[in-house]
Amino acid sequence: MSATTTTFAQDIDRYGVIGHPISHSRSPFIHGEFAAATGQRLVYERFDVPPESLTHFIPEFFAGGGRGLNVTVPHKEAALQLADLLTERARLAGAVNTLAKQDDGQLVGDNTDGAGLLKDLAALSIAIKDRRVLILGAGGATRGILAPLLDAAAASITIANRTLARAQQLLAEFSQHRPDATNRLRLAAYEDLHEPFDLIVHATSLGLSGALPKIDACVVSPTSDAYDLGYGADLTPFLLWARQHGACSSHDGLGMLVEQAAESFALWRGVRPNTDEVRRKLRATLDLKS
Repeated sequence: MSATTTTFAQDIDRYGVIGHPISHSRSPFIHGEFAAATGQRLVYERFDVPPESLTHFIPEFFAGGGRGLNVTVPHKEAALQLADLLTERARLAGAVNTLAKQDDGQLVGDNTDGAGLLKDLAALSIAIKDRRVLILGAGGATRGILAPLLDAAAASITIANRTLARAQQLLAEFSQHRPDATNRLRLAAYEDLHEPFDLIVHATSLGLSGALPKIDACVVSPTSDAYDLGYGADLTPFLLWARQHGACSSHDGLGMLVEQAAESFALWRGVRPNTDEVRRKLRATLDLKS
């Protein structure tokens, strides 16, 4: 459903997810399940919003009765500028994945990505404390998970990107808010990675086109856990690569998707839904398409 053809009714709370592209999003299914399980009356839709339309669409959506939006690629950083208030985790991330309209009309910007990732890693029994973490990519997704991984006591976090300048910009902005954590942060270009890591998190959008970062297989060891923020019916290119090079475990971001959605739902509706059944159902829908 496009931003230009959508009309908004006033008799029901309306929510949605915006991105470009957005047809692949499973968020409507997830939030529909949450609403049914918690007895909440709402409508949740997908909206394909190109970047040039973002500053018009968001005010129009909320003026027309919208109560909340999830925000995905490529809008997470731009949406930050459209919020009236920011949660601490959104401010630290420098990116927003959730917008919520308050009763006074102000828009709160939040970032639930990091909380979703930590909850999924815990469900998978993947430790963070005292481990060396590698994050591939320095975009909005990385911004959302960086502070939570630090707060979970990772021994160090290396942010690697194709162009080092983007990673340097992220670190410079993040360090303004968390100077205490910079001693555990490292930067690297892909070609400069020459040692193994305990946890490798793929946070680029390359998997959408069937590609993966050009990194040396030496980053993977038999004790490495591999995690891709992306997901699908088949193994992502990164997870396939990690398995081929001996990672001890490999997991996609389906669980994170559900957990971050539950955090958004709690912000909007004041109740955090149980995620176990939704995770199972969502995985089943993907398996049916494989």
